[in-house]
Amino acid sequence: MSLRDTLEASIRTIPDYPKRGVMFRDITTLLGDARAFRRSIDELVHPYAGTKIDKIAGVEARGFILGGAMSHQLSAGFVPIRKKGKLPYETVRIAYSLEYGIDEMEMHKDAVKTGERVILVDDLIATGGTAEGAVKLLQQMGAEVVAACFIVDLPDLGGRKKIEALGVPVRTLIEFEGD
Repeated sequence: MSLRDTLEASIRTIPDYPKRGVMFRDITTLLGDARAFRRSIDELVHPYAGTKIDKIAGVEARGFILGGAMSHQLSAGFVPIRKKGKLPYETVRIAYSLEYGIDEMEMHKDAVKTGERVILVDDLIATGGTAEGAVKLLQQMGAEVVAACFIVDLPDLGGRKKIEALGVPVRTLIEFEGD
């Protein structure tokens, strides 16, 4: 079975969620399918196997799941990027744009060191506001963001272009047209 067929069969689409007209791409079904999950992680890490990657930075919450598995595969550390107020130690923070407003995300101030090679991961890239904020936060801390990886890309919403404009290559496994 092709990668596209595997992913299409394992990603649930929920119409009109969280609002009317949106086709929500739910990867929890992919996470529950051992074969699809393993194949997705293998495909995400493949281009970086054998290269020096110091950390995987995962965006709350699905990025934690994917990032943990990627960290294991690449023998890299893991950095959680969370919503404001969720981390117990001293943090660095950045505001980022959402579809209908602004939010803030943060990471521990000692999570990455200057020059460390980091891959950012989350489940999906849509408008790119969250990923753009995460990349800027990592770069602000001196990390070299080697790539931003996502299972799903919604190319009509333009998120990939925002990340590439920051000089960061984007790796995705499947695209769905529309939003």
